[in-house]
Amino acid sequence: MKKNHYTLIGILALCFSFASSTAQERTNPLQQDQELGKVSWYRDYDVATSLSKKENKPVLILFQEVPGCTTCRNYGDNVLSNPLLVEAIEDLFIPLVIHNNKGGKDRAILNQFNEPSWNNPVVRIVDATGAGLAPRVAGNYSAKGLYTAMRTALAKTYAEIPEYMNLLGKELSAVHSTKEKYYSMYCFWTGEKQLGATEGVLNTEAGFMKGREVVKVTYDDRKVDIKALDTYAKRNNFTPITEDNSYRPASNDEDYYLRHTPYKYLPLSNLQKTKINSALGKRKDATVYLSPRQQKWLQDIKTNKSKREVLFDKSFATAWKRKLALSQG
Repeated sequence: MKKNHYTLIGILALCFSFASSTAQERTNPLQQDQELGKVSWYRDYDVATSLSKKENKPVLILFQEVPGCTTCRNYGDNVLSNPLLVEAIEDLFIPLVIHNNKGGKDRAILNQFNEPSWNNPVVRIVDATGAGLAPRVAGNYSAKGLYTAMRTALAKTYAEIPEYMNLLGKELSAVHSTKEKYYSMYCFWTGEKQLGATEGVLNTEAGFMKGREVVKVTYDDRKVDIKALDTYAKRNNFTPITEDNSYRPASNDEDYYLRHTPYKYLPLSNLQKTKINSALGKRKDATVYLSPRQQKWLQDIKTNKSKREVLFDKSFATAWKRKLALSQG
């Protein structure tokens, strides 16, 4: 019995040691350099490639100067702190950071990939053998640039790209090509439901103008044929209307179907809100538009009232940060 007792202690000690070493392999987003953003990174190339082989996930390698220049800090603050981009990196890839201004193992990996030291951010996405799965990302410090490389790699790895990442791509791609159009109707709840389901529509907003209920539609001009959208609207008894100074948002009616469900306690991007509100109005499954973390939060919200705080109507980054704090509290 005594022998078994010591054996059990030994096993527990090994397990604790393994868990501790595993935890130390990754950075802590709450206590890391600005240049690394909000991603939890692995720091050992061999560990990352081993996990890549085991989990059949690409390795996303960030070659970053830490501490670094303004470009490096901005990349961490803007690109590597985008909530859904961060989640996609952690969910679909093995994230690895190599400091390009240090020696040791970092320098060895720099030499292996022929990357310069003391350089601006560079991203490579490789498989478990180190073979490239997407073009090297260098000189493009935008979220869209990183997203494009990630999507290229995922197309070679996964049978299907998750819908939350598809939505992220649509929002990132439409940054400089958005336009607005107004439609009047008998009920803006119905207007948001129908118009929000249309491909290329990025956001809907319920409001009043000229004494009528209207929906302001924000859309990607490259993806939407406005004549086709007008035709679709007219088939649903919506009338195109010219904007004037009388327009005002109907804040209490915005995303009507969403705001009457537990989804209102989630941080959501504008496109997620639009698609979820439409799906709920049509009595369809809306969880397909959520990331894994958002899905977990939704389940927790349904069973734990203390985790509830209305967040959908807050700015996405602010709401995400607040939800993380609530989850850890």
